[in-house]
Amino acid sequence: MKTKLTLLSSALIISLTSTAINAKDALQFKDIFNFKSAKSTQLSEDGSILSLSATPYRGNATGQVYSLSSNSLISEVEGGTKPVINKAANWVAFTQVPTLLEKENSKKKDTLKNNVVLVNTLSGEQQSFADVKDYKLSDDGAWLAYRLNKAADKEDDEKEKSESTGDIKDESAISPDKKDKTYSLVIINLADKRSHTIENVFSYDISATNDQLLVSQSYSDGNNNQIALINLNNFQSTTLIDEPGVVASKIAWHPTNTSVAFTVGNYVNDDTRRRNYSLQLWKNELLSTISSPNKDWTIGKTATLTWSENGERLYFENHPKLAAKVKAKEYTDEASLYDFDTIREHKGLNVWHNNDVQIKPREEQQWDEVNKTRHYSAVYHVNSQKAVQLSTTNMPEVALNSERDVSLLGSSNIPYLEKIMYGGFFADYFAVNINTGKQTAIINDYPFRPSLAPNGEFAAYFSNSQIQLKDLKNNQVTPLTKAIQATFADDKHDYPSTQPGYGFAGWMQDSSQVLAYSKYDIWAFDVQTKQATRLTDGKQSNTQYRVVKLDKDQIGFKKADTLLLSAINLQTKQSEVAKLDLTTNTITKVLSGQKRFELVKKAKNADKYVFTSQTYSQFPDFYHTDFSFSAPKKVTTLNPQINDFAWGEKPELISYKGFDGEDLQGVLIKPAGYKKGDKVPVVVYFYRYMSQRMFEFPKMELNHRPNFPMFTSNGYAIFLPDIRFEIGHPGKSSTQTMINATQKLIDLGIADPNKIGLQGHSWAGYQSAFMITQTDMFKAVVSGAPVSNMTSAYSGIRLKSGLARQFQYETGQSRIGKNLFEAPELYIENSPVFFADKVNTPILIMFGDKDDAVPWHEGVQYYLALRRAGKDATFLQYEGEPHHLKKFPNQVDFSVRMMQYFDHHLKGKPAAKWITEGEAFIEE
Repeated sequence: MKTKLTLLSSALIISLTSTAINAKDALQFKDIFNFKSAKSTQLSEDGSILSLSATPYRGNATGQVYSLSSNSLISEVEGGTKPVINKAANWVAFTQVPTLLEKENSKKKDTLKNNVVLVNTLSGEQQSFADVKDYKLSDDGAWLAYRLNKAADKEDDEKEKSESTGDIKDESAISPDKKDKTYSLVIINLADKRSHTIENVFSYDISATNDQLLVSQSYSDGNNNQIALINLNNFQSTTLIDEPGVVASKIAWHPTNTSVAFTVGNYVNDDTRRRNYSLQLWKNELLSTISSPNKDWTIGKTATLTWSENGERLYFENHPKLAAKVKAKEYTDEASLYDFDTIREHKGLNVWHNNDVQIKPREEQQWDEVNKTRHYSAVYHVNSQKAVQLSTTNMPEVALNSERDVSLLGSSNIPYLEKIMYGGFFADYFAVNINTGKQTAIINDYPFRPSLAPNGEFAAYFSNSQIQLKDLKNNQVTPLTKAIQATFADDKHDYPSTQPGYGFAGWMQDSSQVLAYSKYDIWAFDVQTKQATRLTDGKQSNTQYRVVKLDKDQIGFKKADTLLLSAINLQTKQSEVAKLDLTTNTITKVLSGQKRFELVKKAKNADKYVFTSQTYSQFPDFYHTDFSFSAPKKVTTLNPQINDFAWGEKPELISYKGFDGEDLQGVLIKPAGYKKGDKVPVVVYFYRYMSQRMFEFPKMELNHRPNFPMFTSNGYAIFLPDIRFEIGHPGKSSTQTMINATQKLIDLGIADPNKIGLQGHSWAGYQSAFMITQTDMFKAVVSGAPVSNMTSAYSGIRLKSGLARQFQYETGQSRIGKNLFEAPELYIENSPVFFADKVNTPILIMFGDKDDAVPWHEGVQYYLALRRAGKDATFLQYEGEPHHLKKFPNQVDFSVRMMQYFDHHLKGKPAAKWITEGEAFIEE
């Protein structure tokens, strides 16, 4: 391990001595720690309460509860995270976590325990419950049930007792699964403080009617296991199932009545993959079994249960019964030690074959994450008492929306698993009838997701540069946009792959029309007449209109609806919120200004909306309003300290030409206190399109990218240019675009031509590494996780997904457009390692040595080539880190080094010792 010396400490001390700018402080690294963001934001169903966890970048979170009726902060909870508001909105529950100091000093993280803190939304008073494993709050707020996190202590006591008495483990005991821990369940009446405790509870849930609780109790020997109903009024228990080893894995109460569904298995079978779980329904005081539509299928431990909102359908998961497990040969006697087959049984081997559909890393990754416990979707229709299989082994995926009552969109990528390795992602798509399970083909071998009508009779998709409508009753396909003078194909698509469309807004509820997007507008297409109606007028004003969907389960639009839209001017980047009246097709703008607006939430059962408003210097705090949007009120002020700092000047849009003469834009943020005529150092940060960040508040964190205010507050300009690529020549085309963009800053007299730095990560890391082989315009480059040799990276593996990297070069981000054998010259042309001798720019390369996207030896290759050519190159290897730095000390360390590197090369400050001498390897 490399010694850290006093790098961070000295950097922080130096930063503290910086002079103020315009009577405001320059932002320093320590200041970033204090900036908060809103996590786990919740809005009550009646729209009266907003809750969130105000979480600093470094420090302890604070749970906050706001009354939107009085527009005031009701209560704050130290360490409060993951707020939950019950349906009646009389309580907000927070998971109170240990302090940061406790976490950092704890050698055993599993010994740290959480509390639950309840906030009364009427009084703001708090109740705290210690050592909570998990909890359930009743819909009416009358009951709290939580498991007391003291199972480990109890097990230790039993172990000590067993060792002291010499007890021998009962081999006949039905032991629970290793990870299945039980805890004492505490039930509390929040009104009168009555409580009741149930021991050895594995799973539990409170009914929607708030008067019953289902528990599954499990014991170490399995003998007293049972599943029981608890009456919350008198705590009396009714046993539903009582047999050795029984356990309920999942519990789902009916949304409106006393019915409850749960999956039941038995620990008698200790093979968790082959243990059969049955689906039980307790209804009208009777227990019945819901069988899978196929008798050869069963339910597994991890299967999920979901009710439709009206309770007419219960969605569950199942899978084919697995063949018996083949028992591995073991060494059982002297002879077995020399038995050839037994010896080979203990080999460690993966056989890679050219006929494999997937390469072994992908096969292994998919096994671990998907296939080992794969389940398929089914639905039980309560009224008809009929179970229907929805997804199948030949069509394993269904986009489940519990509120669709006719059909669902299904898909299968099975025929294209090999093609994915080099061609990208494709699938066959189907309409799946919820009542019969019938699969109707929509389109095969398709790279995008089609849109299915609510009635399941029509589907729309983008193909051959047109929006296509397919009538699933007769398989007739009609192009809808052929005669329309509008852009329906994504004109920013610069990949060697199928050009996508702009997507779909949705359907009318009666399936009479599909709403689709062009570049600017929303169009309605009648499925019978095929006639088109333009619903917005965005093209004339260069405004892109899109429907904002705040209800993820919404099925379609009604003819009398008024839709909320986002409206973004593609030239000025200014965003607005508008309303579209579907009755009159009129548009009314309700939020506008030189800001970015984002609709965040709508109360489920009330006319209450929450949105944010932000700019580069205005944090996106929450506002609330009704549908009129006539009198929005600000709710939160999470970061008032912004006003204490010299943040930077108002962002500006800079126009320039791309490599092919295309008009492009970039966002320029001048340093705080900038005076006209000043030529300042500039750090260019880029990836692809960046100008949409014109009104975006920067992320206040330290990671793989520059913290923009950290630079603009300390004398730098930040430039965020758009980049466009030429297929086959991504390196040269992006270089020329970057030269054009940066030269514009020089021509405007803003950038000091001798003080321009470049920073990019991943794909931009590659670009920055390549650019300095073509130009000496930049005086220092910080390149994170760059590919440097496309010939070696081409046949590498993305460790996180297990996929071969070939698709990325042939049809994906790297944009070569051909395989390595067809065009080896293109792979060489675009690989900076082959031109390392042309580099005259100091470069700092950063990689995590567990990078799961780009092989980290790509950085090593470039560093070694630059070193061999005698160039100024420094390589930062962060131990155990993936593609983006995750460990806080490493995030801070890299941010400090990045600033020191640019300070030295762009501002002429004395070089930190590691820049001139490196750091010796010392391991204590």
